[in-house]
Amino acid sequence: MSAILISPPDLSTLILSEPTVVIDTRDPASYAAGHIPGAVNLHEIFTFLATSTPEGYAELTEKFADAFGKAGLSGKETAVIYEQSMNSGFGQSCRGYFLLTFLGYPKVKVLHGGFAAWTAAGLPVSTDVPEPKAAVFPVDQAAGEVIIDASAMLKAVEDPAVAKLDVRDVDEWIGESSSPYGKDFCPRKGRIPGAKWIEWYRMMKPTAEGPRFKSSAEILAECATVGISPETPVYLYCFKGARASNTFLALKEAGVKDVKMYFGSWNEWSRDPSLPIEEGHPAAALG
Repeated sequence: MSAILISPPDLSTLILSEPTVVIDTRDPASYAAGHIPGAVNLHEIFTFLATSTPEGYAELTEKFADAFGKAGLSGKETAVIYEQSMNSGFGQSCRGYFLLTFLGYPKVKVLHGGFAAWTAAGLPVSTDVPEPKAAVFPVDQAAGEVIIDASAMLKAVEDPAVAKLDVRDVDEWIGESSSPYGKDFCPRKGRIPGAKWIEWYRMMKPTAEGPRFKSSAEILAECATVGISPETPVYLYCFKGARASNTFLALKEAGVKDVKMYFGSWNEWSRDPSLPIEEGHPAAALG
C-alpha cells in the first residue's frame, strides 16, 4: 500500500539516512525485553482515554504535544510508530499515527507488521534505553479536522449520507459487551443508531510474515459490503479510537476521501445517557 506504511528494511535504511524518531507503543515490559535500537517507549499512545469536549481536546493536545516533544519530535524528523504486530495491539501504532495527524505533524509513518516483522527480518534488537533530546513539538491545530466530537456524531445519526462505521469486535457490536476491558466496563452496551459494521480485522489479511493491510482494491471491496464508496463521508468509532485508527489508516490509504474519527468513541458515548443507542441484535434492530 502506501506512503504511510513502511517496511522493516526501509525503516532500517531511513534511520541511517535522515532524522528519524522511532516510537514503541507497547507496554513497558515488552519494550524493556527488546526494541528497535533507539526507539522511545510511549505506551500512553494506547492507554490514554480522551473525551471530545473542548477541555478534552485541550488536554489531549497538551499531553501528546509534550510527550512527542520529549521523544524528540520538532517537525524536522520523521516519526515512525510501531506495535507488536498489526492485529495484536488493538491498532495502537495506528492510534499514534492518528494522534500525530490530529496534531498536524508533517511526517508520520507506521511500521507495517510491527516489531514482529522487524525481528522476522533479522534486524537488530536492543535493550538500551535512549535519552532523546527534548524538542518543541509543533502543533498545527488546523489539522484537527480529522476528529469529530459527540455532537457532530449525533448530527450524523440523522444524516443518512454520512456512514457511521463501527469497527469494534462482534461482541461489542451486538451489545453483549461494552468494551474490550470487560462486558460491563461502560454503563451501556450497544451501538450508535444507524451505524454500519466492519470489524477492524477485516482491513488486514494473514501472510507468511504475519498480518498485513489488504490492498486498496480489497479494502474498497470490504467498504462496498456496507455501501461505502470512496466518495462516502465516513465517521469512524470503536471503544477509544485505537482499532478505528487502524481502519482510518486503511481507508485513507485506499482512497476514501472524507474520513473522520469520533475519538471519544463508545467509552464516551455510552457514558452520556442523553445520547441514543441501539441495543439488541442488529437484525432485530433493523426489523
